[in-house]
Amino acid sequence: MPDPVLRKLFLAVAIWYPRDNVAILTVMVAGEEYLAAITALDSDRRARVAFQERVLKLAAPGTCLLDFGAGPGIDAKFYAARGFRVVAYDIDPRMCAAFTRLCHDEIAAGQVRLYQGGYRNFIEQQLPVLRGQHDVTLVTANFAPFSLIDEPRELFAKLHDTLQPGGKLLASVLNPNFVSDLRYRWWWANRLNYWRRGYFSVAGSAMNIYRRSLRNFSSLAQPYFRLESVARGLPNGGRSRLDLVTSRYLFLTFARRES
Repeated sequence: MPDPVLRKLFLAVAIWYPRDNVAILTVMVAGEEYLAAITALDSDRRARVAFQERVLKLAAPGTCLLDFGAGPGIDAKFYAARGFRVVAYDIDPRMCAAFTRLCHDEIAAGQVRLYQGGYRNFIEQQLPVLRGQHDVTLVTANFAPFSLIDEPRELFAKLHDTLQPGGKLLASVLNPNFVSDLRYRWWWANRLNYWRRGYFSVAGSAMNIYRRSLRNFSSLAQPYFRLESVARGLPNGGRSRLDLVTSRYLFLTFARRES
């Protein structure tokens, strides 16, 4: 049996066993189960540490962060402990319940605020309210929520409106060229689509899971953001081609374009 690969979804976390040219859903977890699963593997813990370290380099304590796809609140609690004000969003009720429990004290103190509900409602109704109440200087999206978005350009536009001038977006995304995925038939079956279109997707139980090229992400971000830097999603992440193919995640830093 192949090793399981954790995939963080908006609705839950799916443990996938890639076999032949498909990914078969075997387990779905969220909330407290996700909290246990995502902290169990050393590779996931290292990826989280690397992401958090990058956040600390991009924003100053005291500023406001938007944690998009916040899950059970692990990152939000970390940011709050280092002096940031945090507004967070997740779609899954179980994730939000776990978030509320984990960040109870920070929410009570007014340092953390959680938005929840459907994705369409969030970007159309809640983000404008959020923008009027919080001066967001950095949007974070850890463990690949951007890899679950069918139309990223719309999200880039909404986040551009939400961010303050000079703001940035740090997104962890699934690496389309991760060397360990070459052993799976689904990777090879989708290469032609990837070369032609700059992305491919694998069907999930609730939504598609996308792997996009850097050029595709850069194009989709226009005219709202400029892709500023790329690093592998591990501590001391390098930027060479060899470094980038050895990580399941890539960390993309986008700079907000000014009108």
